[in-house]
Order: sequence, then C-alpha cells, then structure tokens
Amino acid sequence: MKTHILPAIKLTALCIILLAIVYPISIWAIAQLSPNHGKGDLITHNDKTYYANIGQSFTSDKYFWSRHSAVDYNAAGSGGSNKGPSNEEYLKLVQARIDTFLMKNPGIAKSEIPADLVTASGSGLDPNISVQAAKIQAKRIAKSRNMYEKKINDLIAQHTEKPLMGMFGPEKINVLKLNIALDELSGK
Repeated sequence: MKTHILPAIKLTALCIILLAIVYPISIWAIAQLSPNHGKGDLITHNDKTYYANIGQSFTSDKYFWSRHSAVDYNAAGSGGSNKGPSNEEYLKLVQARIDTFLMKNPGIAKSEIPADLVTASGSGLDPNISVQAAKIQAKRIAKSRNMYEKKINDLIAQHTEKPLMGMFGPEKINVLKLNIALDELSGK
C-alpha cells in the first residue's frame, strides 16, 4: 500500500501544479496578446457597453430579431433547452414563435422562415443569424423605420461575414453590429 500512496500524492501534486496553475496562467498570457486582452469583443453604443460575441435580445419591429435563447441571454449559464423535436412543449413554443413572426411579417409563408429565427441555439447565446434570417426581416424593418428596403438589404450585404477561410461554416451576420449600423443609418 505504501508503494502506491507516494506516487499517487506526487501525481496529484503534479496535476494541481499543471492544471490549476501552469495551464490557467498560460491561457491568460495568450489572451493578453489578443486585441481586447481576453475581455471579449466589446462594443460601446449610446454610452452602453455590449459583448458582440454574446447574443442580445432584440424584439422591436424596427430591429433585426436575434436568435432565441433557452437561457434568456444569460451568459453566466449557457445551454440549450434539451427538448427534442418530438417534445410537445417544445413544439408549442416553436409554433408560437412562428405565429409571432408571421403576424409581424405579413406576406411571408411559413415555409420561408429560416429555422434560426424560431429555434434557440445550442448555447443559448448565439450572436449571429443567417443571411436568410436577416433578409426575410428587411421588409418589416424598412416599413417600421420608413426607409427603403434596398438600404436595409445593402446594410445586410455590408455586414455579412464570410465563412472562415472561405470554406468553414456558413455566412452569418452579427445581430448587434447590424442593429447598431441600422441605428446609425437611420440617424443620418
């Protein structure tokens, strides 16, 4: 038994040093080399600071709507709802989101609604929507802001982020950045 205790204590001490001291300090040091020193992608607008890499709630007709969040956009506890596509409660929730979207966006067929506008992301904090999700909202936003729809679509094109290295992932749009640009465009 004594032959096993000493190696176990040494291994425990080594793991504590590596995993609780060396690794966190290494990650912190690497983060200091990033643009915001590991503090995330911060945006200041109207004297408020937002994290551009964490989803925000937008529900007004004059803004692009965000992807839904199962955790109410609480970054302290990200996660999905864990309800499958056959769960009745989940299906009712998705149908309510579809009904709300159709009511606020007349003239759009149910089959045209992108899935990311009526389902929550896996983390509950997704800051992006698909290009299709942005384009389908352009008419509503143009009407509520008394703007030309072409200006809204041009703004969507300007804020579309291409896939990583041109091939990894889909095109996407950061909703917070797009809505801030929309406010700036409306203010001009």
